[in-house]
Amino acid sequence: MGSRSIVHTFDEADERREFEEGFLDLISIGGLTFGRTTLRPGWCWSKHVRPLVDTERCEFHHVGYQLSGRWVVEDRDGVRLEVGPGHVFDTPPGHDAWVVGDEPCTIIDFQGIADWALRGPSFRTLTTVLFTDIVDSTGTITRIGDAAWRTLKAQYDEKVSTALTNHGGLLVDTSGDGAFARFGSAAAAVRAAQAIVAGADRIGMPTRAGVHTGEVELKENAVTGMTVHIGARVMAQAVAGEVLVTSTTRDLTLDSGFDFEEKGTFELKGVSGSRTLYTVGSSRSRT
Repeated sequence: MGSRSIVHTFDEADERREFEEGFLDLISIGGLTFGRTTLRPGWCWSKHVRPLVDTERCEFHHVGYQLSGRWVVEDRDGVRLEVGPGHVFDTPPGHDAWVVGDEPCTIIDFQGIADWALRGPSFRTLTTVLFTDIVDSTGTITRIGDAAWRTLKAQYDEKVSTALTNHGGLLVDTSGDGAFARFGSAAAAVRAAQAIVAGADRIGMPTRAGVHTGEVELKENAVTGMTVHIGARVMAQAVAGEVLVTSTTRDLTLDSGFDFEEKGTFELKGVSGSRTLYTVGSSRSRT
């Protein structure tokens, strides 16, 4: 018997892959996989897909056709192109992308879509973790009252969010008066820590921060491992207004314009051996 013609439709997709601010419908036909992606206004790859895949940029080579809406693609070298209805596009690996305007984007992909936005299994990767903590929050609440505290805390949370966004950090968790974030760059994590501590000081919320670099285990949005434990213990050794880092993070950022001062050698609770910790001073301009 000869082969038969086949007709498929995205309305009866083989798989729907959902992510924040969008979804992807996939169909396979003739040995090929096609995708129809719907992206809502405000969608950005680095914000809404990167947490799923844990790469700095999208590393898939996409070829597709734009049905509706508009989006911008930024290549690894910083060149940006806007894609609109009727455009056929070819985007190389190493790009970021985001929707522009108030209209959702609908895109048909012919290449680079089968494994796109796919939550990976648990795996280990090198990451820099940042922990922050508001010092003596109880005393502040007692002094200013609950209502004023809520207003001040909202300002503080906004400064943390802005620092993470500006330096490419991903917020993992908030517990109590602290924040836990991860970064692909050790220098970016230190700069974010400095920004948070300085911004918190300006609104009267003394904050301390700890930074450590090492391997972590990633599974969906969970980040676990000894690196996480060490990062939290480093932060616990810091005082108000201080950014404290391990020797690992210091060694990775020696050429990034930071001034380090050795604080001493510490036994960290639950961590074998002693650790030398360093206080980060003001950033120096690099020539």
